[in-house]
Amino acid sequence: MNQLGSRLIQEGLITEQELSEALERQQQQGGRIGQNLVDLGFVKEEDLQRFFQAAPPIPTTIEETGLDMGFITELIMKHTLFMGEFKLSEVAERTKLSMAITQQAIEILRRDKFVEVTGGAGYASITYNFKQTDRGKEWATELTNLCHYVGPAPVTLDAYRRMVEIQSVKNVIVDEESVKKAFNHLIITEDILKRLGPAMSSGRAIFLYGPPGNGKTAIAETIGRILPDTVLIPYAVTVGGQIINVFDPVNHFPIEDSGSQGNIDPRWVLIKRPVIITGGELNMRMLDLDFNSISKFYEASLQMKANNGLFIIDDFGRQQIDPQNLLNRWIVPLDRRIDFMNLHTGMKFSIPFDMLVIFSTNLEPKSLVDEAFLRRIHYKIKIDHPTEREYYAIFKLVCRANGVTFNQEVFEYLVENYYRKLGVDFNACHPRDIIEHVLTNSRYHRKPPELTRENIDIAWENHFVDM
Repeated sequence: MNQLGSRLIQEGLITEQELSEALERQQQQGGRIGQNLVDLGFVKEEDLQRFFQAAPPIPTTIEETGLDMGFITELIMKHTLFMGEFKLSEVAERTKLSMAITQQAIEILRRDKFVEVTGGAGYASITYNFKQTDRGKEWATELTNLCHYVGPAPVTLDAYRRMVEIQSVKNVIVDEESVKKAFNHLIITEDILKRLGPAMSSGRAIFLYGPPGNGKTAIAETIGRILPDTVLIPYAVTVGGQIINVFDPVNHFPIEDSGSQGNIDPRWVLIKRPVIITGGELNMRMLDLDFNSISKFYEASLQMKANNGLFIIDDFGRQQIDPQNLLNRWIVPLDRRIDFMNLHTGMKFSIPFDMLVIFSTNLEPKSLVDEAFLRRIHYKIKIDHPTEREYYAIFKLVCRANGVTFNQEVFEYLVENYYRKLGVDFNACHPRDIIEHVLTNSRYHRKPPELTRENIDIAWENHFVDM
């Protein structure tokens, strides 16, 4: 049964019969299941939007966290090991658990003589100062040796799967106007824009290929900026008694508005839709959970960090691994939108593979992948050399951006004396490279940057080599 449909049935928004009719209509007419349900009048568009914007509420009981009290008390002990004296509010802030749950856990630790009260400003426990006892410090040290994770309380795997599904990148609607606006800083043909828009909106993998230096990476990065909305990701997930750290401050950018999370479970952090970019450094280990034998917990794989967002594999074919091995690893995830992870304990589990994947390569696709894999990539877009007219527009744009006055006569000299005479193809990156040389040369000689024949000659000789 369709996963989104199953959730809508669970929420009481539709019936099984209505889902069946919508799936039948989807097979005949295409489109997304949500839109088919709306078109058939089975669900209102505003109700569907509210479903997609649903956020996990703050848990008020142990059961609602999905964790057990033993796990929570152990996490608190590791947090407070080096805190000296502490208050309930400080522990709640560190663990991202409610005051009620934190207080309940601390009371258990007090009863078992692991923590004690050292004073307080009143009779309520919220005002008390606590510290670990010698017995508590000994236990906390043992716990830390078993697992060094000291961060927010994790969420369950089921909660993680459910939130990724609700925030699916396939639910993102990208309209023509937003696409044109996002790409207005690049010179791109109307035909390419018309193909990129539906490709982004589909949520399916995109294969960008063509000669180097013509904007494939710039296009991929711009797609990342187009993806609307924000998403919630957990700081960490617990699976089979193990902890997987998901939030990555290098790749995940929290929304700064402190009031934006409202009554949302603070174990989740509101971020911009993630954009993960990897190039030649990519290896197979980065696509699996990374277990640190010293800290004793896991770091999420790159694709897990990219869920609900964009995953760009730049310079595809130049990685440390054979392209075919990478593609074999991803055939099932791309097809079924589900990936499988393994713990060092032997446990295997599935996670959503919900992201817009972009492969960008300078190499000929047929030399990298077979027909079976290409079938699974619905959008294959060639980014070719610009025409002379497009190159002219790019050159003027780069001059304007760098405060260099465009000179028509010098531009014609560049085209005639170098490109046509030497038989060199126009590349979209050449104007940027040439103008950078002009700027550097001008700074060195302490002259205002100027587009002259002499500067063009120097730039060309410095930047280009005979092949």
